[in-house]
Amino acid sequence: MKTEDRTDHITEPMAAQRSGHRRDLAAAGAGVVLVTAAALVGRAVENADHTLYVRWPPLLATWYPHAGPGTAAAPAVAAAVVAYGPVLADRLRWRTLLLSCYAASLAWVFSLALIDGWGRGIAGRLTTKHEYLGVIGRFDDIGAALHSFNDHILVGPPGNWPAHVAGHPPGATLTFVLLDRIGLGGGAWAGVWCIVTGTSAAVAALICIRALADEHTARRAAPFIVLAPVAVWAGTSADGYFTAVAAWSITLLALAATRTVHGPEAAALGAGLLYGLVCYLSYGLTLIAVLLLAVLALTRTARPLAPCALGALVVPVAFTLAGFNWWDAYHLLVERYYQGAGGFRPYSYWVWANLACTAIAVGPATLAGLRRTAAGAPGAVRTLRTGKPGSPQSLILFVSAAFLALLAADLSGMSKAETERIWQPFLLWLLPATALLPAPRRRSWLAAQAVVALVVNHLLWTGW
Repeated sequence: MKTEDRTDHITEPMAAQRSGHRRDLAAAGAGVVLVTAAALVGRAVENADHTLYVRWPPLLATWYPHAGPGTAAAPAVAAAVVAYGPVLADRLRWRTLLLSCYAASLAWVFSLALIDGWGRGIAGRLTTKHEYLGVIGRFDDIGAALHSFNDHILVGPPGNWPAHVAGHPPGATLTFVLLDRIGLGGGAWAGVWCIVTGTSAAVAALICIRALADEHTARRAAPFIVLAPVAVWAGTSADGYFTAVAAWSITLLALAATRTVHGPEAAALGAGLLYGLVCYLSYGLTLIAVLLLAVLALTRTARPLAPCALGALVVPVAFTLAGFNWWDAYHLLVERYYQGAGGFRPYSYWVWANLACTAIAVGPATLAGLRRTAAGAPGAVRTLRTGKPGSPQSLILFVSAAFLALLAADLSGMSKAETERIWQPFLLWLLPATALLPAPRRRSWLAAQAVVALVVNHLLWTGW
């Protein structure tokens, strides 16, 4: 990768970005109001007819104040990032910053997960009756399992898949089957896999923002990407792993489109390959195409399109030849979704309560950044129409594209509840909006982010 070792000159954002602190606080306050309304209305609905299927609306969680091995470690990690993160993000060499962010993300996610303990927080998460590891034995013959996969999606026929297996294409389950085949079987290895791969998404996001906007913008966002409350759900969630695959697809395309990598055609091919894979990890992540198209629009080039499209065919062709029909499976999933909780959960509540889950997962600093994104969006769109946008316009437009993808998932009706976990691949790209916050207040906003995560993880037992 073509990189400069460090930023020689750090500049503050434009004057318009330095103002507006009261409006930032109002945006964070609006998030609190939204979450409060979702909690109160949700509790009333659940008490009345029990159709939400969550115990602590709007989150899929149970009130359960507790502590664990991570209770000392998580605040220590948070304090270190708050105290030193902004300074180090400005001063470290670029490659060192990327490694530091990965290490800090690992420490943050692991320590939060360990608040629930090793067994319940990491090793046991993916072994419950709804999860992937319970069906490993049914994939002794992978070819036969793929041929008959669709026969077990619906509730009713004997041997129907558990909820998470039925709710995803078989690429998700095959990941854990293959881990088992190479000697990394069981819940502990599966949990570690999801955390170690999932936290690499932070590195991908920084590289992508640097390519699309500039290095200074990426550096400003770095501590917030590390210390995001969504880390509560990234710990040992397969969706954290999905997030990383999607993130690296987007990042490789950004590098190819800006030609800031040796072998841009290979990078574009890799972006397509990972996009094809992510579509076979989660049906809803086909919406990552919105962000891939946003990359091409921002860079005003179609050069990577052909190799990316070619790469995107590899995984679908392989699964189709192996006997799995993605399109038929998706239609069966929709039917299965309405056979279960999805058929009872009221759309009229979740279409806005999902956004309350988002507010918790991204934290108050991101809400303030999104307020600045919305304020700058009209000017950024005008810039895109007249030429190639610069920074911060590119950042504003890309974050806006991520939010539009999230809204599409919300309006589809196929995301009712649990979006604090399911939407991780989209939430990641809202976090860089924090780069728009003025430097003097970064530590205060970082502290607010950490408090949200620590409070949620200590007071609630989160599930999926």
